[in-house]
Amino acid sequence: MPTALIVGASRGLGLELAKTLHSRNYQVFATTRSPDAHIRKELGSDFPQDINIIPNIDLEQEDAGKRIVSYLKGDLGLGVGKGGETKKLDLVIMSAGIFKADTLKDPSWEDLLEMHKVVSIAPVMVASHLYNSSLFAAPSKFILITSEGGSIAFRTREEGGGNYGHHSSKAAANMVGKLLSNDLYDKQVTVGLIHPGFMKTDMTEGVGYDKFYESGGAVEPSAAAETTVEFILNELPHDLSGSFWAPRGPRDIGQAERVLVPVLGKDLPTPLPLPW
Repeated sequence: MPTALIVGASRGLGLELAKTLHSRNYQVFATTRSPDAHIRKELGSDFPQDINIIPNIDLEQEDAGKRIVSYLKGDLGLGVGKGGETKKLDLVIMSAGIFKADTLKDPSWEDLLEMHKVVSIAPVMVASHLYNSSLFAAPSKFILITSEGGSIAFRTREEGGGNYGHHSSKAAANMVGKLLSNDLYDKQVTVGLIHPGFMKTDMTEGVGYDKFYESGGAVEPSAAAETTVEFILNELPHDLSGSFWAPRGPRDIGQAERVLVPVLGKDLPTPLPLPW
């Protein structure tokens, strides 16, 4: 049975990724910020009970990666067993995210720092601890859920400015993924950077994006999880490690046609390779 670790799985896309991979017969490990008993009660009876929850993981804390590894190797028995057998991770998805709106007039130091910690710094620390603990299978995949919001090419005057923390942390996460792909390539770890689509989540609603749900083609996290998992498992070979993709294509990327049609032509493909 293949194994998958979802970092940030208490709600939204991360939760649906865990459930989708479980339905595809993966042994799933899922991190949450909450205690195990609390999160299971919150998730309800339809949450598969054999998904292994790794509780109390706060990606703003420096020791988050260390705590994940400690739990995987201690309580869950990954790594080298007593008889010499090995059990490692076939897939790791960094799904945790945070979005706090900001403007040039009134940016928040704490909000900016929080977004960068969770989105672009934590993946480095988690990947490092997994690598140093020999928990990546060979081959395996390490996926960063980023966003078209991290594409510098898509930030046009027509779209405007603002949301410095969101866009810069996603752009930094894309750079992190590219650098990880170089470091991990010879270890047979494929790194992917994924824009899963514009989703109807508490996070997008919290920054007022719900008013764009209809016009922007927003989808439920369950639908985004299905296309994301399908792409990761079947359309991301090792020679594409370090590349940036929108598995759902250009349908919910407002600046896709303006920026990409002059380069790729009017029939933009699905999945869509995204520019940095």
